[in-house]
Amino acid sequence: MSRRHVLPALALLAALALPVAAQAQALDLTGGGPIEVTASNGIEWRQQEQVVIARGDARAVREGVTLTADRLIARYRPRAGEPAATAAPAESPMSGGEIWRLEAEGHVKIDSATEHAEGDRAIYDMDQAVLVMTGRALKLTTPQDVLTARDSMEYWPQKRMAVARGAAHVVTQDQRQIFADTLVGYFQDRDGAPQAARGGAKEGSQLERVESFGNVEIRTPTEVVRGDRGVYSEVTGMARLLGGVRITRGDNQLNGQEAIVNMRSGVARLVSTPGQRVQGLIIPQQGQQALQPEQGRSR
Repeated sequence: MSRRHVLPALALLAALALPVAAQAQALDLTGGGPIEVTASNGIEWRQQEQVVIARGDARAVREGVTLTADRLIARYRPRAGEPAATAAPAESPMSGGEIWRLEAEGHVKIDSATEHAEGDRAIYDMDQAVLVMTGRALKLTTPQDVLTARDSMEYWPQKRMAVARGAAHVVTQDQRQIFADTLVGYFQDRDGAPQAARGGAKEGSQLERVESFGNVEIRTPTEVVRGDRGVYSEVTGMARLLGGVRITRGDNQLNGQEAIVNMRSGVARLVSTPGQRVQGLIIPQQGQQALQPEQGRSR
């Protein structure tokens, strides 16, 4: 039978260190250094299983990044480099070990000084350096963008990448919207410089580009553009859609295989490709600017 201990409420596991990795980034818990775990309803230590369970406003904190949940499970092991033959459950969590996995359940939130993510459940795998959130109302917020999803949200801090699956939606800094079955967002520091070079300053992140797959839809103040897949650059404000493209403005519609959308000006252009024709339904009596295909271009 596993040997169990219930530690006092608000107990600290300051000696349980995370594996050493690259320097901490936004919402990054994979760096080296101690992690502090607290809870309002006590902390249970299962020695043989090498598991610590914190209940009630449970928190794991490391260097400005905080993971909170109703229940938090920390799985630990002997420190890297210790021979397997001598590795054994520690006499106390305070005596060493490294957390390789955090599991959070209920009202999960993870925060840094500038970024925020939330969901019903989350797993933070230190070995793979990935946070996976599931449940309702999944959201990742940076100072300039909001990314939401229905099924799951992955955050890869070392790759500066997030993957939103199922009814994925991003709202850009200028309130433009992109919808898709799956959205993959790539982030950069707001000044464009590597964080290490800035001495760890906390300006936050912004989306560098978004790749979209399946039932892609971009909405501007005047148009709706749909396609099978696309890519959007927040640096240039330009989006490119491919496959089954439809540009709709009121009752006007153009169909083709490729479109270029200026998300800042709201202008969408259908691009004709060699050997293919564009089709359209134009109703100029609406008093709207007629949709015009761009001829003779290929990308």
